[in-house]
Amino acid sequence: VKIFPKYSQPVVHVNDASRAVGVVSQLLDQNREQFKADLKADYEDFREKFLNRQVEKEYVPIEEARKQNYKIDWENEIPVKPNTLGIQIIENQNLNELLDFIDWTPFFRSWELYGKYPQILTDEVVGEHATELFYDAQKILKMILDEKLFTAKGIFGIFPANSNESDDIILQNDQEEFAFRTLRQQHKKSDGKEYLALSDFIAPKSSGIQDYVGAFCVTTGFGTEELAQKYYDQGDDYTAIIVKALADRLAEAFAEFLHHKVRTRTWGYAQNENLQNEDLIAEKYSGIRPAPGYPACPDHLEKLTIWDLLKVKENIGVELTESLAMFPTAAVSGYYFAHPKSKYFGVGKIAEDQLADFASRKNIEIEFARKWLSPNLA
Repeated sequence: VKIFPKYSQPVVHVNDASRAVGVVSQLLDQNREQFKADLKADYEDFREKFLNRQVEKEYVPIEEARKQNYKIDWENEIPVKPNTLGIQIIENQNLNELLDFIDWTPFFRSWELYGKYPQILTDEVVGEHATELFYDAQKILKMILDEKLFTAKGIFGIFPANSNESDDIILQNDQEEFAFRTLRQQHKKSDGKEYLALSDFIAPKSSGIQDYVGAFCVTTGFGTEELAQKYYDQGDDYTAIIVKALADRLAEAFAEFLHHKVRTRTWGYAQNENLQNEDLIAEKYSGIRPAPGYPACPDHLEKLTIWDLLKVKENIGVELTESLAMFPTAAVSGYYFAHPKSKYFGVGKIAEDQLADFASRKNIEIEFARKWLSPNLA
């Protein structure tokens, strides 16, 4: 529906990876031009039917959405002042401390094995394969830990902040001012429903109440490419993929571990927290850590502000590619919000008036903003 019309070469959808072999064979076959022609005809027909099924949605003006924002009684819900403000750097995180925070379920999903860990290990259909994979992963993980083959680094900070009427979060670091530009829901809701933006969870400047916001970046990716390449060179793609998958799991565990530390010690707004790993995976903790590019803040450009604020590249060596992906790839970044009423949500589609407003707030050309926000434009 979206990619095929924009790309000069064939784009083929398959329901699962096992179907890809037949498609590749047809793309390499001497009769591939007929396959491409048939594919184009099928997809044009499908696209027309799909677009005809779309329901025209209504959107409220951004100013109206802002008037119906998510309201918090700041006078009676005073923000908790952090125990420590400013930036902290973690030069070499002990990976053993992250093991209890690993969520193994996505590890199996990356191998097309679906089920929740640990139940997947005894599943009637995939249990045998999952158990074998998990056993191999544990051996490689032990080697990585024993030989210190990965280096984990992190950086985070908590800063005085307030929101404004334009959905910005304005914060201070060493007398320098930074702004996180948030986006607000605009898809029309029933009467009385709020239109959310992340800035709603930060006390407005007009309240006279000092609030705070955090930002972070962690990685376990240093050493990953070198180790994976060693196995690729040996023709052992299986182990190379396990290495990369383990690096991703450890990075997510590092983010979980650090957030727990921030909640209970550095910020200290949840000092008595006592949650098991499954509770952390289910996000039963107080506060949230949304990340640029995800539903509550779909604008990847905000990563640039995090990198500028924390000096991420200079301090821990994690870079942003031209498409704003993180490198090393086994990395996680985002924000910390502490208010107990802060919650995850999806901004969804936004209208042209908010696009123009957003471009103005960020001081960028509207077409540049359109490029980055195109998946979210109504």
